[in-house]
Amino acid sequence: MLQQPFSSSSSSLSGFRYKPFSPFYPLQIKSISFNFNSNHLTSPLIIHHHHHYPSPCSLHFTTNTSDSSTSFAVSYLINTLDFTPAFASKLCSTYNIRFKTAQNPDFVLNFLRNNGFSETQLRYIIPKAPWLLSCDPFTRVIPKFEFFLSKGASKSDIVKLVCSHPTVLAPSLENHIVPTYELLYRLLQSDKETIGVIIHNPYLLANFRVPHNITLLVENGVKDSAIRRMLLRTYSRALDAKKTYMLKLVKELKDLGFNPSGATFGVALEAKQTVNKRLWKEKVDAFKKWGWSDEDVMEAFRRKPHCMLTSIDKINLVMSFWVDQLGWDARALAKGPAVLSNSLEKRIIPRASVVQFLRKKGLWKKTASLTSPIIVTEKLFLDTYINRYKEESSYLLKMYEEKLNLAYTTDKSCIR
Repeated sequence: MLQQPFSSSSSSLSGFRYKPFSPFYPLQIKSISFNFNSNHLTSPLIIHHHHHYPSPCSLHFTTNTSDSSTSFAVSYLINTLDFTPAFASKLCSTYNIRFKTAQNPDFVLNFLRNNGFSETQLRYIIPKAPWLLSCDPFTRVIPKFEFFLSKGASKSDIVKLVCSHPTVLAPSLENHIVPTYELLYRLLQSDKETIGVIIHNPYLLANFRVPHNITLLVENGVKDSAIRRMLLRTYSRALDAKKTYMLKLVKELKDLGFNPSGATFGVALEAKQTVNKRLWKEKVDAFKKWGWSDEDVMEAFRRKPHCMLTSIDKINLVMSFWVDQLGWDARALAKGPAVLSNSLEKRIIPRASVVQFLRKKGLWKKTASLTSPIIVTEKLFLDTYINRYKEESSYLLKMYEEKLNLAYTTDKSCIR
């Protein structure tokens, strides 16, 4: 990617079919300006009487490939967007940007300005989506803005979406954006949540693999709820895979004993998709350093696949506390790997301190699970491990609350 050196409905997917899209955003064209519904888009620009701008039905875009059109485009980028001559020239040659008049790029840029984009944002967007300057805005840009607005997105939402992933405007509205949005909506069940997920993870709407992979997972028996969890993970790229690779992962997980309709299948798929082979081996080695076997790692992964999404630093911190400070068996975590998903300082340390006290007092059964106290709800923890011990409950509660308060008031970051 070029770097700019500036000079200054239903939850079920069964029977889902892509639906054709009917335009619902008429453009009211007046002699002076283009006006949209006041609740929607701002008028893109004022057209002065002495300038002629073609109607949306008669827009013509140059296909001239002469040096003069390239030269004009370079000058335009320098003068309008404050690009350096070297950067503007490289951008035009790399992306074959050519136009002979300022009419169309002016219209596009003014439309974006009037709808909330700053100059800095425009200078960021154009190098990543230079086709915007020579496209037909009435078919490639405006209808997409209207579509997002119709689904409840605000103008600031659209600005954030386009700035974070400018290529989101590239796909066809009818053939990709609308059917992909509908597919996401059927999983997320509300426009508000769908728009929110798209803004935080715009590749879901821009990537052509996403709808195909969602359909593939559904056809292989993966529950809507499991796919939904993948969508809701802000930085997840689990659905960004080639079809053949996705099929391979699904088969691999089935062979490991994962049920596609089970709650853990989606997390296991995400772990396999997002943790590359080198990092996977490093995590396995981190567990083995603390006494786990390869079989322990696989058992933990089957029980709680999220353990392979845990950072190596987090693995070592939890294991160090568990083994070195508490003196407990590291292999207990292979049977209760959900512990690794909890905050070390806000959950593991306070609760383990209570368990350690009970063990020293002889109030803990030798066969009792060491991991259960860490993962149960707050109410169940208090009832089972503090309140039931009448003589010790006051001291236990005070110790527990002191550990919690320390975790929440400390200046250092808590490991989550």
